[in-house]
Amino acid sequence: MKSAFIFPGQGSQSVGMLSDAAEAWPMIAETFSDASNVLGYDLWHLCQNGPVEELNQTMVTQPALLTASVALWRQWLVAGGPQPDFVAGHSLGEYSALVAAESLDFIEAVKLVQLRGELMQGAVPAGEGKMAAILGLDDADVVAACDEAAQGEVVSAVNFNAPGQVVIAGSLAAVERAIEACKARGARKAMPLPVSVPSHCALMKGAAEQLAEALEDVRFNDAVIPVVQNVDAAVSKDAKTLKANLLKQLYSPVLWTDSIRTLTGEGVGVAVECGAGKVLAGLIKRIDRGLSVHSIDGPDSLAGAVEAFGQS
Repeated sequence: MKSAFIFPGQGSQSVGMLSDAAEAWPMIAETFSDASNVLGYDLWHLCQNGPVEELNQTMVTQPALLTASVALWRQWLVAGGPQPDFVAGHSLGEYSALVAAESLDFIEAVKLVQLRGELMQGAVPAGEGKMAAILGLDDADVVAACDEAAQGEVVSAVNFNAPGQVVIAGSLAAVERAIEACKARGARKAMPLPVSVPSHCALMKGAAEQLAEALEDVRFNDAVIPVVQNVDAAVSKDAKTLKANLLKQLYSPVLWTDSIRTLTGEGVGVAVECGAGKVLAGLIKRIDRGLSVHSIDGPDSLAGAVEAFGQS
């Protein structure tokens, strides 16, 4: 039985995250200090004290979650945790996966996700973009509802998170029309999300063009651990492929359901969610209950995860 590490994206952050882990593990403070030196502000203080409105700004959220995941990954290695057979990350979490796979340097990743957040925030004026979670509807019905609702504007299915759970994004009016279209098709719930940036849709292509310029100067290495990427749910270790897909990810759907199925198809039976919260563990329960998922947000959970990996 093979193993994987999975890294969460935006939505997993909370004020006070990793506080218990930091009390037990100096590595948490050290990693946040590394990131703070790059960012020019005290990232740990902000994560612990808020305000939540500032933590939830995407240019802050992204480096915060990246740093949290990398800090826990480093602690896993310090504790003697074995290297997994695969890594994958949900949206922003793919940067954490690439750091763990030694394809991308952590400091470079911090710079990139801070810029990524700034470019995403600037790509669509506040109040003109929207995202919504659609529950209880087949993927094809969500896609059809978006096509019907577009009417010359942008709206598309952008996060295929689990069977019956798809996130849509685009311009404000088009998303609102798509919500009604999904309800008409029988969606159990269609809930607007409390975000202003419509991620992973065509409105992010301008941001991707600007991010491409920054990526030109960043060195990517072939991964030492195979990576399952968001845009195609395929396994890769090739530096050029990993870099190109990371850029496409900004305006392309996150194929998370397919990514997990790729992992299980490769023989993965145990996974660790490495980062704040347990969002991905919840999604995996809806995708494949046969995949055992652990977290490492504290000493007890880390010990349990190391034991589970030893049995894989």
